[in-house]
Amino acid sequence: MTAVQLPDFADELVAAMAARGTNRAEIPVIQPAEPFLDMAGEDLRRRIYLTENENGDSLCLRPEFTIPVCLGHIAGQVGTPRRYAYLGQVFRQRREGGNEFFQAGIEDLGETDTAAADARAIADAAGLLGQLLPGTDLSITIGDQALFEAVVAGLGLPAGWQKRLIHAFGDDAALARMIESLASAQSSTVEESELGELIAAGNIAALADHIATVMEETGYSSHASRSPEEIASRLVEKTELEKTRLSDKAFAALKTFLSLDAPLSEAVATLDGFARDAGLATGAALELFAARVERIGASGADLSTMRWRAAFGRPLDYYTGLVFEIGADGAVLAGGGRYDRMMTLLGATEEIPAVGFSLWIDRIETARNAKETGR
Repeated sequence: MTAVQLPDFADELVAAMAARGTNRAEIPVIQPAEPFLDMAGEDLRRRIYLTENENGDSLCLRPEFTIPVCLGHIAGQVGTPRRYAYLGQVFRQRREGGNEFFQAGIEDLGETDTAAADARAIADAAGLLGQLLPGTDLSITIGDQALFEAVVAGLGLPAGWQKRLIHAFGDDAALARMIESLASAQSSTVEESELGELIAAGNIAALADHIATVMEETGYSSHASRSPEEIASRLVEKTELEKTRLSDKAFAALKTFLSLDAPLSEAVATLDGFARDAGLATGAALELFAARVERIGASGADLSTMRWRAAFGRPLDYYTGLVFEIGADGAVLAGGGRYDRMMTLLGATEEIPAVGFSLWIDRIETARNAKETGR
């Protein structure tokens, strides 16, 4: 790897983050790989630099900061609310412009007023960018994972399909393929065999016994990452999901929701109208969305210049609510969102609300250089 240098505005950025009541987090470059492989999302997982220690434990070069900041907070048994700032290198394979680059950001842990914390995350990201790129016209795009989950749940889909759709949120192509497959009845792909008959019957116990026997006979059992019971359950679930079909009304509602795109100033009214027309109860998700919009407006931001898109997500699996990106001239300079479930999944003994964002330092440097040269 070619060494990269901190830009000349690094000290200014560190001071600006400290002025926002943050504590500097020092994160080791070498990290346990499992948390990233479990939670980071397919787009990031396939680009992680993996290695092992002498005990055979999977390790990786730090691919992002959010997960290790949270792990450090849990290990330190620090009270909340607490805000962390970071600035350092991350490492990802096959990234355009290089595999090693700098990120900075703020993680806000334990603030129970989630609407206020969400609004502050957006304001801090925009404020830092405004300081580093004065006079730049920034575009802010906002989405909401929780709203999408509420709509999917309201359509009455099986839990397996809900999980699949939610997992695909943020990947427009994958989500479109799943929705189209739900629009028409699926033909069974179960083969005509003893295995196929067991799958079709949904007999998980007998199917698991059959799979265990085959695994023993082929010698595969000693290398399997899943048990016969897990494999049997997944096969039965997959077959059931293939038979699922969205009604015309539900399909139209989902397509309509994902097409919604409005200035943030009109987003709550747009969502109210959609929910009423579709006969869906979005409940707490819409209430939190409305509270967040109110808080963003109270911060002095011009809601009419921000964009809300129902289909907008970010390709990381740990988001649970707000997601947002801030860009300029077609380049994404900052991105973040809310990830309330992650702290307990990482080992916290109690639920800790969390929201944060990262800044792409190399892209900010490119934008600064372009302004200085007049391009």
